[in-house]
Amino acid sequence: MVSMSLLRSIRSMITPAPARADRALHFPETLCAPRGMVAIRLRTMGAEDLGAWNAVRARNASWLAPWESGDPQNGGGLTFQQWLQRQRRDENEGTAIVLLIEFQMRIVGQISLGAITYGSMRTGVVGYWVAQDAIGHGIAPTAVAMLADWALHDDDGPHLHRLEIAIVPCNDRSLRVVAKLEAHREGLRPGYMYVDGQWRDHLTFSLLAEDAPQGFATRLLARHA
Repeated sequence: MVSMSLLRSIRSMITPAPARADRALHFPETLCAPRGMVAIRLRTMGAEDLGAWNAVRARNASWLAPWESGDPQNGGGLTFQQWLQRQRRDENEGTAIVLLIEFQMRIVGQISLGAITYGSMRTGVVGYWVAQDAIGHGIAPTAVAMLADWALHDDDGPHLHRLEIAIVPCNDRSLRVVAKLEAHREGLRPGYMYVDGQWRDHLTFSLLAEDAPQGFATRLLARHA
């Protein structure tokens, strides 16, 4: 016989919970990297970022193209203003957040936490990119560690338990990021995501809250100083 508590647990995993105001995501106005790490900061986007964001994306179009995800059923893109409106809606509903990565007073990349699930799973999916002229400083692993600390441990974060990172197997640079973070390798997912015009297999990795009780940034700094 299946217990009612088990049935409720299963239902919470497969049935999306209704959006609730108390799940709104509240990210700091600016989150700076801890002392001793590459001096980046994370923050949400605003309308004033349109020019700088477009410029860095244009300069890195060919650099990012092989890893660019998209929706094969949606031919029309969003304007920047529509995208900002979607970001604010997702933050209010507690389902996703997009953050700029800044280094030396300029935008050098982006990191996001999406597909957030609450209830018995409490998980989310991390995505990121860094401009070609900013690589080699440890920006990506630092940004992921900072986001993980906020999402998993911060009193004002969503208190998730697991973060997932999915990587195209030939993306050696991104594989080095998860290696530095000592993420758990979970396996290959065939046809996991639509990337660069086709359904691509992805290797999936995870970070769990108990992996770094003192913080992922602290662990990264200690082991890769």
